Amino acid sequence: MTNVAVKICGLTAPDHVRVAADAGARYVGFVFFQKSPRHLGIDEAASLAHLVPAGVAKVALTVNATDEELDRVVASVPLDMLQLHGKETPQRVSEVRDRFGLPVMKAIGIAEAEDLSAIDLYSEVADQLLIDAKPPRTSELPGGNGLAFDWRLLAGRKYWQKPWMLAGGLTPDNVAEAIRMTGAKQVDVSSGVESAPGVKDTIKISEFVSATH
Repeated sequence: MTNVAVKICGLTAPDHVRVAADAGARYVGFVFFQKSPRHLGIDEAASLAHLVPAGVAKVALTVNATDEELDRVVASVPLDMLQLHGKETPQRVSEVRDRFGLPVMKAIGIAEAEDLSAIDLYSEVADQLLIDAKPPRTSELPGGNGLAFDWRLLAGRKYWQKPWMLAGGLTPDNVAEAIRMTGAKQVDVSSGVESAPGVKDTIKISEFVSATH
């Protein structure tokens, strides 16, 4: 598992940014979605982004954002990637890539085998894919719910056109098994390294990254 790249998403404090980078995370994520307990204002996000060392990719998570909303984020926060975590269509993914000139990661919710067809569809337009657990119908959050899906659905499916990242219910205790079952080369965690919703735990961040090695 030495080549597994880790993304710590939903960071909200300088100490957590530093711990994630020091632990070896290759991506850090900032959430721009007001219903999330991890939501950041643009000024807050810009301050945190400037703390991220070179070599660690800064990702903005947005949900069905308009061009105007993305304009404000991209103009003020130094970013390396946009993560679209809503119901964006393949056409919308292409529009965002063309307009902003940044790589785009599209999140895809999985609950059963029939959901996998979206992976091939979005792999034609996105630079990367985030394979996440489909949220409950009652949830206002498209991700960060601490739910896993049946990882066996991905077993042996290692040859999609684009790089992909496994998410959904990962913790320091189960991430090694998730990697073994799915063959994931990249993993994403948010609630799995928190002591409370939106409150990252520095020890859990370090343990999570260590568990992927």
